[in-house]
Amino acid sequence: MGHRVCPWWLGYFLVNPLRRFMQDPEKILKPYVTDGMMVLEPGCGMGYFTLELARLVGPHGKVVAVDLQPKMLAGLQRRARKAGVAERIDVRVAEVNTLCVDDLAGSVDFGLVFAMVHELPDEIRFFTEMHRALRPGGRILVAEPKGHVPADNFRTSMEAASRLGFRLSEGPSISGSHTAILSCPPPG
Repeated sequence: MGHRVCPWWLGYFLVNPLRRFMQDPEKILKPYVTDGMMVLEPGCGMGYFTLELARLVGPHGKVVAVDLQPKMLAGLQRRARKAGVAERIDVRVAEVNTLCVDDLAGSVDFGLVFAMVHELPDEIRFFTEMHRALRPGGRILVAEPKGHVPADNFRTSMEAASRLGFRLSEGPSISGSHTAILSCPPPG
């Protein structure tokens, strides 16, 4: 992933507590994540959403946090230890063209893809990997920043994901974001 990746040092700004006034992780995630779930968060950065995901999955769940930049992941690990949720987070370094999550095939209950699709060199490959990782009935919340991504581009990306087998529905209202829910239909 990542020919236009957010620089690692911006991660410090993205985890600023003041961001909660516009994008509160608990309010955004609580309708989708419950105790014991397996969650995949590509493009996690320094973990603005990851820590809340780890709290919501509880001691029996797991969050697989993936990023292209080791410095972002190091920041996430420091924050997770301080928050007491590090044991619930599996931190992984992605490669340029893969999330490195083949071992998760069919096991992910929920994915959070927040403000990173526009950074991808190959959206189709990304959504194919996400589809493979989801269990039947699993869902992905996709959010893209309105300031970087025109509505037509977002719609085109979601239609491409839909052609790969995702069921597309309207996402929640998130300040400054285009949103959608992608679900992996159960068999039959």
